[in-house]
Amino acid sequence: MTKHPHAVKPEQLQASGRRTLEIERDAFAGLLERVDAHFAEACTLMLGCHGRVVVTGMGKSGHIGGKIAATLASTGTPAFFVHPGEASHGDLGMITPQDVVIAISYSGETAEVLTILPLIKRMATPLIAMTGKPASTLARIADVHLDVSVAKEACPLNLAPTASTTATLAMGDALAVALLEARGFTSEDFALSHPGGSLGRRLLLRIQDLMHTGDRLPRVAPGTPLTAALLEMTHKGLGMTAIVDPDDRVIGVYTDGDLRRSLEDQIDLRTATIDQVMTRGGKSARPDWLAAEAVQLMEKHKITALLVTDDAQHLQGVIHMHDLLRAGVV
Repeated sequence: MTKHPHAVKPEQLQASGRRTLEIERDAFAGLLERVDAHFAEACTLMLGCHGRVVVTGMGKSGHIGGKIAATLASTGTPAFFVHPGEASHGDLGMITPQDVVIAISYSGETAEVLTILPLIKRMATPLIAMTGKPASTLARIADVHLDVSVAKEACPLNLAPTASTTATLAMGDALAVALLEARGFTSEDFALSHPGGSLGRRLLLRIQDLMHTGDRLPRVAPGTPLTAALLEMTHKGLGMTAIVDPDDRVIGVYTDGDLRRSLEDQIDLRTATIDQVMTRGGKSARPDWLAAEAVQLMEKHKITALLVTDDAQHLQGVIHMHDLLRAGVV
């Protein structure tokens, strides 16, 4: 009879959770010795693949297979998942001789998977099997077999796939990372397949994508009264202004921080000119720099805005920390 939920003590729930994790930990440990020549052969097949890695599996194995395919695809190995039931009703046309198939079945005897094996073999598509039964039909037919067997499932009935699916997922991660490193896959490559994520924003956005340009740029000429420069800063709302020569080359910069220092030095704001109080040169960046580089420069020098110039120091724009925050770069 099923226990009433209120009859279960917290200690029992905690013990069950710990036992599950211990069993799955042991399953991981057992995989280490199976990262062997067969593992390397599977990697070699996928590295030499001119098509896609096609992952298939039924039930819980299918869910794991979908995740493995997604991990491969996002780390430099083009891959997708095909449901074995749908494959026997037309989706098998998605598989070509140029592909590599990874078939997942813990028993190695899943009917829906075995049904499509003759056609995969007929196309001479390389087949990698991931099973818990090295003597199974799927393991014997495959070109490479990866053993993901576990001593027992975490399920106390030894029925629900738990430790076995965890082990299979871990083996899939091991394959993906081995391939990633073999291909020399970089964080920039990762960002290209994740343009919507925070990493993509950090690595793909350029300063020119975010900087203020044109009439939004605060700029004044040398000799401008400090009061007029302050009005320009207030109007443009970036907490600073550039000081530029007639050819729009940057001579210096004046910021809110400089204003505070002017007040501390008791500068007469009514009579001073901007070139008497500006910081000459100032920190600048190039339009084609990564936005992440602007963040690093601002953090290093404890400033909130950067002038953006070309190689000849012509003013191109201004980028503010608020722009980087809004874009999710910070």
